[in-house]
Amino acid sequence: MLNRLFAFILIILFSPIFIFVAIAIIIEDGFPVFFTQKRVGINYSFFKIYKFRSMKKDTPNVATHLLTNPDQYLLKIGKFIRKTSLDELPNLINIIKGEMVFVGPRPALYNQDDLMDFRVATGVSKLKPGITGWAQINGRDEISIAQKVQLEQEYLYRKSILFDFEIIVKTFTNVLFSKGVSH
Repeated sequence: MLNRLFAFILIILFSPIFIFVAIAIIIEDGFPVFFTQKRVGINYSFFKIYKFRSMKKDTPNVATHLLTNPDQYLLKIGKFIRKTSLDELPNLINIIKGEMVFVGPRPALYNQDDLMDFRVATGVSKLKPGITGWAQINGRDEISIAQKVQLEQEYLYRKSILFDFEIIVKTFTNVLFSKGVSH
């Protein structure tokens, strides 16, 4: 309940940023402003994640690292919103809907079976996905799936309000310095 309330307050506080990013996307590439994608939620359920669209409308619907030349699809505003993680702000809608929380494992793509097999085997799939998490601040795109799940399992065992607060503070530090972001 606190996650939902805090997400609602943040949407109100960040509404000028929402409006600025939305207008920039519309001017550059038209509607839609949001990108939605099927993701894996708690207990291997599925939901649609909301993000600001950072790629052109004609971009193939695959993970960015699978594109031959991802930069050709990136919007001008897209590079900025990805670097600053502003593309993730609409995840607050998912929190309000009860599909995500602030801290937990990042929601896997619907087709990341290898990642989900590890998460199910380690019990990590029982956690609600988060905007940020222990694996996010300890490597993000730079660590293997096995290392990611090991860190997520560590979070499962250490989960507490104080630990969540530490992760949120470190997330802001990492975003400021773009640590661990490869695309």
